[in-house]
Amino acid sequence: DATHKSEAEEVEEMWKWIKISAVVAAPVCVLSILKDMFFVEHVHRPHGPLPEYMNIQTKEFPWECETCALFDLECWKKCREERAGN
Repeated sequence: DATHKSEAEEVEEMWKWIKISAVVAAPVCVLSILKDMFFVEHVHRPHGPLPEYMNIQTKEFPWECETCALFDLECWKKCREERAGN
Protein backbone atom coordinates (compact mmCIF):
# COMPACT_ATOMS: atom_id res chain seq x y z
CA ASP A 1 0.00 0.00 0.00
CA ALA A 2 1.48 3.39 -1.05
CA THR A 3 0.00 5.35 1.91
CA HIS A 4 1.10 2.99 4.66
CA LYS A 5 3.82 4.34 6.96
CA SER A 6 5.56 2.79 9.92
CA GLU A 7 4.72 3.89 13.43
CA ALA A 8 8.04 5.75 13.74
CA GLU A 9 7.29 7.69 10.54
CA GLU A 10 3.81 8.55 11.85
CA VAL A 11 5.27 9.85 15.13
CA GLU A 12 7.87 11.85 13.21
CA GLU A 13 5.13 13.35 11.02
CA MET A 14 3.05 14.19 14.12
CA TRP A 15 5.94 16.06 15.77
CA LYS A 16 6.66 17.90 12.53
CA TRP A 17 3.09 19.28 12.50
CA ILE A 18 3.18 20.08 16.22
CA LYS A 19 6.30 22.17 15.62
CA ILE A 20 4.79 23.88 12.56
CA SER A 21 1.64 24.67 14.54
CA ALA A 22 3.66 26.15 17.41
CA VAL A 23 5.78 28.27 15.05
CA VAL A 24 2.63 29.65 13.40
CA ALA A 25 0.47 30.00 16.55
CA ALA A 26 3.01 31.68 18.86
CA PRO A 27 3.54 34.82 16.73
CA VAL A 28 -0.19 35.09 16.02
CA CYS A 29 -0.94 35.00 19.77
CA VAL A 30 1.77 37.55 20.58
CA LEU A 31 0.65 39.90 17.80
CA SER A 32 -2.99 39.60 18.91
CA ILE A 33 -2.07 40.53 22.48
CA LEU A 34 0.04 43.49 21.30
CA LYS A 35 -2.76 44.71 19.01
CA ASP A 36 -5.23 44.61 21.90
CA MET A 37 -2.82 46.38 24.25
CA PHE A 38 -1.85 49.22 21.91
CA PHE A 39 -4.67 49.71 19.39
CA VAL A 40 -7.95 48.70 21.04
CA GLU A 41 -9.37 51.29 23.43
CA HIS A 42 -10.79 49.91 26.66
CA VAL A 43 -14.25 51.44 27.06
CA HIS A 44 -15.46 52.48 30.51
CA ARG A 45 -18.92 53.37 31.71
CA PRO A 46 -19.66 57.06 31.04
CA HIS A 47 -19.74 59.45 33.98
CA GLY A 48 -22.95 61.09 35.01
CA PRO A 49 -26.51 59.83 35.02
CA LEU A 50 -27.40 56.97 32.70
CA PRO A 51 -30.03 57.34 30.00
CA GLU A 52 -33.44 55.92 30.93
CA TYR A 53 -33.08 52.85 28.73
CA MET A 54 -29.89 51.84 30.60
CA ASN A 55 -31.34 52.33 34.07
CA ILE A 56 -34.32 49.95 33.95
CA GLN A 57 -34.89 48.13 37.24
CA THR A 58 -37.74 45.61 37.36
CA LYS A 59 -37.45 44.81 41.07
CA GLU A 60 -35.58 46.18 44.07
CA PHE A 61 -32.18 44.87 45.04
CA PRO A 62 -32.04 42.56 48.10
CA TRP A 63 -29.81 44.78 50.25
CA GLU A 64 -30.36 47.76 52.54
CA CYS A 65 -30.39 50.41 49.76
CA GLU A 66 -32.85 48.76 47.39
CA THR A 67 -32.37 51.21 44.51
CA CYS A 68 -28.54 51.25 44.51
CA ALA A 69 -26.45 48.93 42.36
CA LEU A 70 -23.95 46.90 44.36
CA PHE A 71 -20.86 48.95 43.40
CA ASP A 72 -22.51 52.37 42.95
CA LEU A 73 -20.71 54.00 45.88
CA GLU A 74 -22.20 57.46 45.36
CA CYS A 75 -25.74 56.07 45.52
CA TRP A 76 -24.87 54.09 48.67
CA LYS A 77 -23.45 57.21 50.30
CA LYS A 78 -26.60 59.24 49.50
CA CYS A 79 -28.87 56.41 50.67
CA ARG A 80 -27.05 56.04 53.99
CA GLU A 81 -27.07 59.81 54.56
CA GLU A 82 -30.82 59.90 53.90
CA ARG A 83 -31.39 56.99 56.30
CA ALA A 84 -29.25 58.63 58.99
CA GLY A 85 -31.22 61.87 58.57
CA ASN A 86 -34.61 60.11 59.07
